Amino acid sequence: MNVITIPQSELFIYNLLKNVSDEGTVLRTTKGKQFVLFPFEAWQSFDVGNHDNFESEVKATAEHKDLMTFLASRRSHGKRIPLADVKSMLDL
Repeated sequence: MNVITIPQSELFIYNLLKNVSDEGTVLRTTKGKQFVLFPFEAWQSFDVGNHDNFESEVKATAEHKDLMTFLASRRSHGKRIPLADVKSMLDL
């Protein structure tokens, strides 16, 4: 992953990044290519190891208690949005 430091002198990009919400922000080019920006503080990841065998990776993921707890908490909170509505919001 590349890390690019944006100086305050680059006002447009600096202000854009300053205003990214914790829920994320979708950026869309005029040709329709889309990107998602999330503040790094809002990002959460879980290391389940590096397996060459998909079956082993699935097993390790399922046995990762912190990840399973996190997924269960996300499943039980917040309003669900139907996929068709998400596609409509993103003009897909």
